[in-house]
Amino acid sequence: MYSLSKGACSVAALMLSMPAVAATATTDDVETIIVTAKRGEGEPPVIAENRERLARTPGAVALVAVEAYEDRTAQGFADMLRDVPGVIAQKRYGEESRLSIRGSGIGQSYHQRGVMFAQDGVPFADADGFSDFQKIDPLAARYIEVYKGGNALRFGGAQLGGAINLVTPTGHTAQSNYMLRLEGGSFDTLRGGAAVAKVMGDFDVYASVNALQSDGFREWAEQDQIRATVNLGYSFGEDREIRLIAYGADIDQNVPGSLDLTTALEAPETSTDAVKNGKWARDQQLGRLSLQTRWRFSESLLFEGGLYGTTTDLHHPIPIVIDQQSDTQGAFGRFDWAGEVAGHKTDIFWGVSYRQGQLDQQLYGNTGGESGFQFGDSRHKATGLDVFAEARFFATHTLALVAGASYGRATRDYNNHLAPANDAEKTFDWFAPRVGLLWENEDGTQVYANVTRSVEPPHFGALVQAPYPGFVPNKPQEAISAEVGTRGRADNLIWDITLYQAWLQHELLSFANTFGLPSAVAGADDTVHRGVEAAFDWQIVEEGFMGGGLTARLGYTYSDFKFRDDATYGDNRLPVVPKHQIQIGLRYENTAGFFLSPNVEWRPGDTFVDYANTMKAPGYAVLSVNAGFEVREGVTLFIDARNLTDKAHVPEFGTINDASAAGANLAVFYPGEGRAIYGGITYRF
Repeated sequence: MYSLSKGACSVAALMLSMPAVAATATTDDVETIIVTAKRGEGEPPVIAENRERLARTPGAVALVAVEAYEDRTAQGFADMLRDVPGVIAQKRYGEESRLSIRGSGIGQSYHQRGVMFAQDGVPFADADGFSDFQKIDPLAARYIEVYKGGNALRFGGAQLGGAINLVTPTGHTAQSNYMLRLEGGSFDTLRGGAAVAKVMGDFDVYASVNALQSDGFREWAEQDQIRATVNLGYSFGEDREIRLIAYGADIDQNVPGSLDLTTALEAPETSTDAVKNGKWARDQQLGRLSLQTRWRFSESLLFEGGLYGTTTDLHHPIPIVIDQQSDTQGAFGRFDWAGEVAGHKTDIFWGVSYRQGQLDQQLYGNTGGESGFQFGDSRHKATGLDVFAEARFFATHTLALVAGASYGRATRDYNNHLAPANDAEKTFDWFAPRVGLLWENEDGTQVYANVTRSVEPPHFGALVQAPYPGFVPNKPQEAISAEVGTRGRADNLIWDITLYQAWLQHELLSFANTFGLPSAVAGADDTVHRGVEAAFDWQIVEEGFMGGGLTARLGYTYSDFKFRDDATYGDNRLPVVPKHQIQIGLRYENTAGFFLSPNVEWRPGDTFVDYANTMKAPGYAVLSVNAGFEVREGVTLFIDARNLTDKAHVPEFGTINDASAAGANLAVFYPGEGRAIYGGITYRF
């Protein structure tokens, strides 16, 4: 635990370096990341209520309101979750990113696993748990819930990284009745959007549409997309409603590929001839439909549940051409009860989540972006079942004891139509318990601790790895995670600090292979993930600084991920995730509606690229500035200026086995974007 202690000391030092906080009551309402039990003044009711709800969690959670990023050109999780400590969200191109929470999916060189993505509780992932970032619309969320690590039990989630849930606006919770938005800037980027929200008696509706076109920072990174969302509700009285939510998107995204480190730093705008000649792309059409209900049976008992279906058609030329047609259906339900047991305040939630789906996949040779010789034709069927419950028992009015668990069952069924001898099927079962405590004083300051087991069964990409027949014998990734933390408000300071450690077995890591397909996946022996997540909001001046207020924000993530006595890599550090990641921001805002917000993304050290620890990607600091002005009521202009010093950097890259080995593929780096300036106007009425 020595390294973890050093990380905690770094956080303490950063806190102590701040000047003394003035003893005046805060009225700042721009804080949108840190969850506290004490309501912030001036917050929209939907944000304040859900922040307080999340604060009942005996572990690390965050809430990001759309107000946190709506005055920037947000194109994905790398922009939306930028300020959430513990979340590593780095852009590769377009909306494709790396997203890792506490090292989840650390070796995933493409797309995502290890964190449950959902919208309104409906998973974005296929039935086997594999996710795609492009399915998310950043402009169609009222707020985002982040449940880190084992704190995703409310969704039945048992993944190491937890869950991220985007909540769609309704006619009641949208920011305005009507919205028009136009933005554009560098790399021929242009996006327009419109939304309407209405309440008509017992009916309410929210509908939005937006379209984006951009050439991208690099060669062969163009994208065109259009997205639409409709959320229609009908109320049967207070806290009783049904809701139909539909979402559709048509997305064309060119794939610029990765580069070697020298090229990524010296010629970051380029792509290789192989990429351009092969016309690499990821084009898809997708649709989602869910029917949900929220029904209060009594003052103490609430039910939430729904049915959903999703469909996706994908055309994906890379070194090969991948064509997929996938359909997923599911249902979920959860009861929340609050009352007393033996004279002590108690609350319990319990529920079930089920999903099933199939994916038909055809593989072809790539002939100038077109399908050539067919060498793959298969069907992947998967199911997932989670049964879960958690209870809080208040032993005293300030101390709650927490216990919960989930039972999970997942099936994988693979049919190879060209080689039936390779057909395979497998079932995984697991039980994941959880215990913890939550202490809260009269001022809303909280201290929490928990120990949770997590289990992640392998997805099809980890099981079907040509040219091996049938399934590769990968086991589920398992972990025992412990965390302790505190959050709260004191005068003008808001804080959220968590220390955690996870002991993993069979961690699913990607290793480079030689077959021209995405990286192979294998289970490591024992690994350890430990770290610190810390966020501070400090209102330096409430009023009077050039006619306005000044707030400072610090987000710090310390990650120490290692092998443990591995036969090949010993106690080497795991690559990809930086040891230190820091976000520093200031925000000046006055009563006339003007704001100015500089921000620095800082990796103070180099980050290992390979498991053998022979190669590092250099650290960097990137300065950006966001500013805006409310021209008149409802009309806001903004400027989003990024990487002002045009710093060449590589925030994201794939893993290498041993970069010093002869013939190792070193072209795994995705260059960070250069200097860019965007601007936009939003009209709400």
